[in-house]
Amino acid sequence: MFSTIGYVICIPFAWLVRLFYNLTGSYAMAIILFTLVVKLIMLPFQMKSKKSMMRMSRMSGRLQEIQKKYANNQAKQSEEMQKLYAEEGVNPMSGCLWSLLPFPILLALYSIIRQPITHFMMLSQDVVQQLVDAVTKAGLDVTSIVQMKDGAAVVKDGITQLLPYGQINLVKTITSEMPELGGTVDGWVNMNYTSFGLDMAANPWSMVTGFTFTWAAIGLILIPILAGGSQWIMTKITMKHQPQTDPSAASANRMMMFMPLFSVYIAFTMPAALGVYWIAQSAFAAVQEYFMGAFFNKRLEEEENARYEARQAERKRKMEEAKVLQEQQRQQGVQKQTLKEKQKAAREAKAAKAAKAGAATTEAGRVGERPYARGRAYKPDRYDET
Repeated sequence: MFSTIGYVICIPFAWLVRLFYNLTGSYAMAIILFTLVVKLIMLPFQMKSKKSMMRMSRMSGRLQEIQKKYANNQAKQSEEMQKLYAEEGVNPMSGCLWSLLPFPILLALYSIIRQPITHFMMLSQDVVQQLVDAVTKAGLDVTSIVQMKDGAAVVKDGITQLLPYGQINLVKTITSEMPELGGTVDGWVNMNYTSFGLDMAANPWSMVTGFTFTWAAIGLILIPILAGGSQWIMTKITMKHQPQTDPSAASANRMMMFMPLFSVYIAFTMPAALGVYWIAQSAFAAVQEYFMGAFFNKRLEEEENARYEARQAERKRKMEEAKVLQEQQRQQGVQKQTLKEKQKAAREAKAAKAAKAGAATTEAGRVGERPYARGRAYKPDRYDET
């Protein structure tokens, strides 16, 4: 399953490398142009990843404060961190996927370089077997092409087993010894691995173990060194745009030392063409990192200033609203006080009126609660007989 997926991934990459090889006639230039096109295709995604990573770096101080403040409350800590991510518009996982993309590309390109017949020319395994049989019948040396045991080629399920770089050596043998054989195969590409006087299919470490003072040997040995140097420069530029207060700075510094060494190891132990890819990839990435770092630093500064001004404006607006609300509450309080005073005055006036009316009433005319039931001038003895 995974071999099938890997083969499918190789199809567009192999098409690109073939296109540039046919245009330039140089295997190294084809690899360099392939690297440039892939970087340009990935540029929008890498810009998004770079911006997200730089935002995360600038937020590191605030994240540390949250972690310290809620060290004993993981749920609250996660809630506050998610809230901060939402406020800043950052997805902490958005930069991870795109940063891993170069590795599948590296593996795919390695397959294209190591298996030129099946993964570069995209010919079938049956064609490989036919070519091996033809070279064997021609009496040519196949010890660098097929696996040997007791002086005979190892065959499994009717298929001759090739060495790890057997397809490369098979192509070289056909190109140099039997060029007419390639012409009989539909889709065959006459390959010349020599670029800038260097064999791009050679293993640089073999030049160290069997060193001879020639340009070919020195040039091949320089490829891994340049791969490590370009990787170091690229990582250095990346670190330049990362805040020194970032807690990940220490691990990034260790990675800065590890990746160049890893690049040197890879370039020494694999075909030189892969080292050329690593140099080109690191060089393009260094230029990209330099300009993207400067651009996004300025852009993030502007965004942070805009957010700060927006927060200040929102704070001022809320303060103004609070003042207006306070004034409204004060006026409502005054109105309530005035209303209470009016109601009190009315009650007092009513009471005064009632008191006055009570004072003017002849009590002789009262019947219960009715002060004038018998009239104002009622006198019980008005008509007494004298």
